[in-house]
Amino acid sequence: MDSINKQQPEDNLEDLGAREAVNKIKEIVKIAQTCFFCTTVSTGRSSGARPMNVRQVDGKGNLWFLSANDSHKNEELALDPSVKLYFQGSPHSDFLQLNGYATISTNKAKIKELWKPVIKTWFTEGVDDPRITVIKIEPYDGYYWDTKHGNAVAGIKMLIGAALGKTLDDSIEGTLNL
Repeated sequence: MDSINKQQPEDNLEDLGAREAVNKIKEIVKIAQTCFFCTTVSTGRSSGARPMNVRQVDGKGNLWFLSANDSHKNEELALDPSVKLYFQGSPHSDFLQLNGYATISTNKAKIKELWKPVIKTWFTEGVDDPRITVIKIEPYDGYYWDTKHGNAVAGIKMLIGAALGKTLDDSIEGTLNL
């Protein structure tokens, strides 16, 4: 192997499918809470990327967001529903990238389910603000980078590895196939 992994004595690649992939998404999103939500098209002054708070991850791994119907994001999704989501849960672990498709709705029951009072900052008329839409992202694949045993163990292994001149990396990474 011609990479940083060539000196890695432990297996650090684990591809995840189905339930394991959904569990990894839930785990990292719970820590990160916010992602860079990237559309494939940009319009107007939008770069196509913006930070968004995930309101929910359901049992199928779908991610739910609230958005304004007059936003650049909604306009871009109407042109192409393809998205990429990028998460960082901590400075050294809990990284996730997802590819998916977006659908936009005005499902009032879902809006009420996802609503928190602080969201009134963006939707000043409250939960019944006519501008609120729900964006559902159905991921079809992705990639994650994490630690096997948490940041404390990973840090200790790195320090020992540096002292010994050995690669003792506690990382794990792999594809997510949903």
